[in-house]
Amino acid sequence: MQEHKEEIIIKRKSGGHAAHHGGAWKVAYADFVTAMMAFFMTMWLVGMKKDIKEAVAAYFKDPGAFQTQGKGDIGKAGSGILPGASSLKSTGIDAASARQALKEQMQKAAKRLGDELAKATSMKGLEKQIEITMTSEGMRIEFLDNENSTFFDSGSAKMKPETERLMGLVAVELGRLDRPIVFEGHTDRQPYANHLGYTNWDLSVERANSARRVMQGSGLGFQLVKEVRGYADLRPRLVDKPFDPRNRRVSIVVPYDTAGQ
Repeated sequence: MQEHKEEIIIKRKSGGHAAHHGGAWKVAYADFVTAMMAFFMTMWLVGMKKDIKEAVAAYFKDPGAFQTQGKGDIGKAGSGILPGASSLKSTGIDAASARQALKEQMQKAAKRLGDELAKATSMKGLEKQIEITMTSEGMRIEFLDNENSTFFDSGSAKMKPETERLMGLVAVELGRLDRPIVFEGHTDRQPYANHLGYTNWDLSVERANSARRVMQGSGLGFQLVKEVRGYADLRPRLVDKPFDPRNRRVSIVVPYDTAGQ
């Protein structure tokens, strides 16, 4: 007689505790990560400079304005929304508005610097030989010699002590402005040459470089120096009076536009 065997089937439940909760924990974790990203992005933006914030805000208001002609990629090399980049022209930001905002910022800096120089009573009279003007190029600060007073020793690039103090005041203010700076040296047409061949070219360059060196020693950031130029007597202040001592000057220029330079 054949013995009948009963078939036993064992079923196991899958999923366990995790199946009971499903994927809800993944959604919660994703929400947490997203919230943290938003938080850190907000903190990063809060720490940005005003002009960068305005550029970012402008992008979100009108992203289409950031499309380059036929390219549409604001992330490509040579473009962006940060000030000082070539982006003002290539991404469609209102360059005129940006330039005007920068000009107003420089005008405020010029006013503060003028006030600081006026307070320097020990240098009374010398401030009249310093001119701060807004030109089409940018802010220009000029240290002008005259018949009775000079900022350097005669025929030398060595600064006088009061000149160094003046340069220190300028360095502090321009450091706050945080813009690229150009140093220029100029002479009058009075021939200057010695047996070593030292000429007005050498003198103009060395005086400009001396100004750069003193201002950086007073705290001006090394990364802000863009150029040091010497023009000898090629760019007189008084064209009809090439021998006038006021043509001897050191100019500090803070340009508006540094795109492509």
